[in-house]
Amino acid sequence: MRHDPSPRRGRFPLRLRRRPVPWQKQRPTWREARPALIAAALGRARARPSGNWYVLGASTEVRATRPLSGTVAGVEVVVWRDARGRLVGGPGACPHLGAPLADSPVRCGTLVCHWHGLALDGAAFAGWEPLPVHDDGVLVWVRLDAVGEETPTVAPFVPGRPPSATALTSVWRGVGVCEPEDVVANRLDPWHGAWFHPYSFVDLTVVETPDETSGDTAVAGEDDDRFVVDVSFRLTGRLVVPVRAEFTAPEPRTVVMRITDGEGTGSVVESHATPLGPDRGGRPRTAVVEAVLATSDRPGFPVARRLAPALRPLMRAAAGRLWRDDLAYAERRAHLRERGQFPG
Repeated sequence: MRHDPSPRRGRFPLRLRRRPVPWQKQRPTWREARPALIAAALGRARARPSGNWYVLGASTEVRATRPLSGTVAGVEVVVWRDARGRLVGGPGACPHLGAPLADSPVRCGTLVCHWHGLALDGAAFAGWEPLPVHDDGVLVWVRLDAVGEETPTVAPFVPGRPPSATALTSVWRGVGVCEPEDVVANRLDPWHGAWFHPYSFVDLTVVETPDETSGDTAVAGEDDDRFVVDVSFRLTGRLVVPVRAEFTAPEPRTVVMRITDGEGTGSVVESHATPLGPDRGGRPRTAVVEAVLATSDRPGFPVARRLAPALRPLMRAAAGRLWRDDLAYAERRAHLRERGQFPG
């Protein structure tokens, strides 16, 4: 399905909506948001290889004196930088008596257990075996072959991004009671945007959808398997920024939104879903790590990049507001799916 014209980048990125449509009078999208279409896109995403790589967190969270740690599918992992600044990592329990290495400091590139002083430099030691890790400049990944059970790859499938030297970058993290597939399904439903997030999106139209083919085993190429959306980002009641964006799923736990026309063309939002393992009640938990890489060729954008320390908290707050709702969507989907009550 196609629709034109698309938003065009003009001299002035902002627009005044002539006749704002009240929320309850906007065009319903439920007929277009067919459960079978979303399920087929989700099935194709889940069939793509991941190489057993999982996002752990932001690169900036790996500090000179403190490690970055987390749990992936019930496996404790810890990463830090060695004396050469190289990312290293492995199991999050000390091989001596099981102390949580997450609470241990890094000294001159060596992780020193705070219980008894056992030092790890990233090499195998006393039964502690390093894990493959990767720093893509924005996010930190860890490879867990025993969890993913796929053919491993040397590096994760990192989506195409604007150059980090010219982008304004922010990373947000949140946790929901759901599976990664519920997070991905939320992102592969662009029709909910203006209805569920009216404070951020208006005038949303899905102008192109992937072919609704046979679901779980039909693995289409990422470039041929996308949702294209015309939407306006709301700044105030009538002041908006219209763009065209596409949504793709390059691997089972990642959905990428890329602005292809309008203000900020080339900007990317990556939503990564990492399974954490069950909570105390046995319910699955998933971490959402969302990376925003904003870019623009506007003359004033370099000034915005210099203000990054002040802008990043605002960017994270905006992401958190959206995900407060989207995690509720994902959790509701998981709740119904667990009971065999999910529509479609």
